[in-house]
Amino acid sequence: MTIPKVVENEHEEYQYTRLIRNVLDNGETRPDRTGTGTIALFAPPSFRFSLADMTLPLLTTKRTFLRGIVEELLWFVQGCTDSKKLSEKGVKIWDGNGSKEFLEGRGLGHRREGDLGPVYGFQWRHFGAEYVDADHDYTGEGVDQVAEVIRKIKENPTDRRIILSAWNPKDIPQMALPPCHMMCQFYVSLPPPSSPDSKPKLSCLMYQRSADLGLGIPFNIASYALLTHMIARVTGTEAKELVIQLGDAHVYRDHIGALEEQLKREPRPFPKLKWARDDIGDIEDFVYSDFVVEGYNPHPPIAMKMSV
Repeated sequence: MTIPKVVENEHEEYQYTRLIRNVLDNGETRPDRTGTGTIALFAPPSFRFSLADMTLPLLTTKRTFLRGIVEELLWFVQGCTDSKKLSEKGVKIWDGNGSKEFLEGRGLGHRREGDLGPVYGFQWRHFGAEYVDADHDYTGEGVDQVAEVIRKIKENPTDRRIILSAWNPKDIPQMALPPCHMMCQFYVSLPPPSSPDSKPKLSCLMYQRSADLGLGIPFNIASYALLTHMIARVTGTEAKELVIQLGDAHVYRDHIGALEEQLKREPRPFPKLKWARDDIGDIEDFVYSDFVVEGYNPHPPIAMKMSV
């Protein structure tokens, strides 16, 4: 198996398209939970995306659903586990996993439709709390990992334990879907003594156990880039870099034709992110209208079916 080398000053999106090509050419055919079937590689080279100067690595070889990415991320940050809250905003990416049929298939038929169980947002904001249902008020319950990440970046930026984890083995049986992007670690680069007035730089390393290269990964790259920019905004740092390490990197067999079409396209410049307001001081202050993305000029969308 030959992995093409990274070319200096090459567009960073080629990391993504090269991996798809490698999976299609060299991947292992495997069955999967959804019954669709995949072609997969394990632990490919990590992605590295610059976030400097408010760059947003929003993939350009097809139009990516930015509003869905932002609304889902805000839903995580709010600790919400109700897929209907997203669906009401026209973001239906969790509808399949929140359907009564799917929940019954997971042995969770006692839950109302849309109650996903203790998924991402619950673990981020209430890790260790006892899950009741999507309507319960969990204020003050469990460990607020997001708040801890922000506190450590502000108070102890060289801490090697600035970690946000969604993987909780005790709660996995209660989840409609166990977390795919399961944890991330933040790293603060302090300014050199020669530049005492420059801001510290914030980087994020995310590990993803299961990576749907066609539909999921474009979302995940942009989502963790946005999360890093958000945390940088409320901690007085500057976003520097996003690193993503994948475990099972796969292409669903019914996405092959669409991805072959996507691979014919040349990447275009990544857009820049701006904040609409200057008075965002808390991670929970963000709303969708705060995210202003400038210079996004992608190729047209390519339809792919989501496997559930």
